[in-house]
Amino acid sequence: MSEGVDTVGMDTPPRLAVDRLLDDRETRIIVCCGAGGVGKTTTAAALGVRAAGRGRKAVVLTIDPARRLAQSMGIDSLDNTPRKVETVGTGDGELHAMMLDMKRTFDEIVEAHADGERARAILANPFYQSLSAGFAGTQEYMAMEKLGQLRAQDDWDLIIVDTPPSRSALDFLDAPKRLGSFLDGKFIRVLMAPAKVGGRAGMKFLNVGMSMMTGTLSKLMGASLLKDVQTFVAAMDTMFGGFRTRADATFRLLQAPGTAFLVVAAPEPDALREAAYFVERLAADRMPLAGLVLNRVHGSGADQLSAERALAAAENLEEGGIVDQESGKAGLRDSGSEPTEPAETTRTANPPETGSPGAEGDTAVVDRITAGLLRLHAERMQVIARERRTRDRFTSLHPEVAVAEVTALPGDVHDLAGLRAIGERLAAGVPAGA
Repeated sequence: MSEGVDTVGMDTPPRLAVDRLLDDRETRIIVCCGAGGVGKTTTAAALGVRAAGRGRKAVVLTIDPARRLAQSMGIDSLDNTPRKVETVGTGDGELHAMMLDMKRTFDEIVEAHADGERARAILANPFYQSLSAGFAGTQEYMAMEKLGQLRAQDDWDLIIVDTPPSRSALDFLDAPKRLGSFLDGKFIRVLMAPAKVGGRAGMKFLNVGMSMMTGTLSKLMGASLLKDVQTFVAAMDTMFGGFRTRADATFRLLQAPGTAFLVVAAPEPDALREAAYFVERLAADRMPLAGLVLNRVHGSGADQLSAERALAAAENLEEGGIVDQESGKAGLRDSGSEPTEPAETTRTANPPETGSPGAEGDTAVVDRITAGLLRLHAERMQVIARERRTRDRFTSLHPEVAVAEVTALPGDVHDLAGLRAIGERLAAGVPAGA
């Protein structure tokens, strides 16, 4: 059994020991991944708050377009530079937070690996501006670039990454390689060929073939865009190999023993199917999986009362059944005979005393409220049963994956107190009443 896992029995999945994972000084990177809308950002932030409270010097890197993380941490705004969270708690721990600016990260790479004049030419190039702002895979690639930068600085002993809200669970792992391959691929090399071949002889040799190719590309891309691409390629010539090298280095970093992946999901079929894909892909790429965080799980402090019994009790109250009758047994005093009065009459067999003419009406109101509460409880128990069936389908396919179930909060998380509450639920690992 690996670190960060508790065994709780043969019929339940192993429990993810979150505090043990955070306390392990060998753990330097935690990557929160999963489908969009399952609470990755909140989980990453809560892990950072809890880690800092337990003495770690942590930084949370988020790629959250809603910018909720800054608000919940009491910071006006987050940018590409880590900012310290001042009121995270006591002790030696610290928490910093940042939000990835993918264009600024790309600009930093250019500025770091090109001389001043060439860097300015690249940054002003229209094709580069489009590429750095929204090319497919750029966000995921830059997230990995920033992770590599943070790890190289060695200013924090724990880096927590909130991965991009990808449309596919596999984009986060695939996109950095795709972009690196594009920037170091055959298409780019073909566009650089005229600059690589020196002298008139070389240009004459390539003249016919390049004319045909550029003519075709001009029709596909437009002459202006093709010129921008060729100018960009010429300026970036010395940098292309570095993109593939850094992508490969970061990929190896993600495979290293000091990294732990947490797959985050909600107890819904689509989210857990996506989580299953992630688990299988991480295993195929030999990525170290710590476990599954199952967010927004419903629980009940009265789960001994089943949905069926609650509904039956509600129906009895609404229909004037035996539970509404005096002492719960009216009409059954003589087991050998039928009751001589209907249930509604039995309720008023002893008329209310003088001064309380509304007693019968008050009882009816209480019954209606009680029946409503019983039906709400039945709905909650049905939700719990459905979530457990969905979870059990996942764990039957992946019984080796440790699970931490996080109880749903009554409202949204909007401050440090809410993040601490999530952290406590993460550490507990199971929903209240379960």
